[in-house]
Amino acid sequence: MSKRWYQENRRDPWRRQAKSKGYRSRSAFKLKQIHERFEIIRVGDAILDVGCHPGGWTQVSVEESGADGLVVGVDLKSTSPVEGASILQGDIGLIDTLERIEEILDGRQLNLVLSDISPKLTGRYDTDQSISLELSTMTLDVAMGMLVPGGTFVTKIFQGVGIEGLIEAARDRFSNVQRFAPLASRNSS
Repeated sequence: MSKRWYQENRRDPWRRQAKSKGYRSRSAFKLKQIHERFEIIRVGDAILDVGCHPGGWTQVSVEESGADGLVVGVDLKSTSPVEGASILQGDIGLIDTLERIEEILDGRQLNLVLSDISPKLTGRYDTDQSISLELSTMTLDVAMGMLVPGGTFVTKIFQGVGIEGLIEAARDRFSNVQRFAPLASRNSS
């Protein structure tokens, strides 16, 4: 890690607040801010968190959906267990992973699909943004096959070329599409 990265993260108020409140990542506050604005999580919801590592969005999902909720997190990386959630290590683009998710859902459809997924960063913004767009598009396709009618899809995407195409694809599938940048987001998201 670079000295600059270390200094920026050490001073990051969202990172410090996450640590003090027991969240695994600063991104927990992004989801909390999205939920405060749009009320996307209801008690008892079945939720899929795609790209869940390290678990901040999963933690917030468990808190907000309550004891009757069902939260499944999936990531390529091994993720420590989150109390109240089922965590899978796998590729959301593979049938095997989708079958494992459906097994956990046990006949339930999802009310909400979340994705804070991020590519392994190359340091080249155009490349990273293109991969981010690809991941968000793939996650949208997965969500459409698992969401209840009227369900909700939330994704993070790096700003840049092609984003309007993803937004149009979402508008074709959802009655309401909003763009929102939580205060806890980094400038590039």
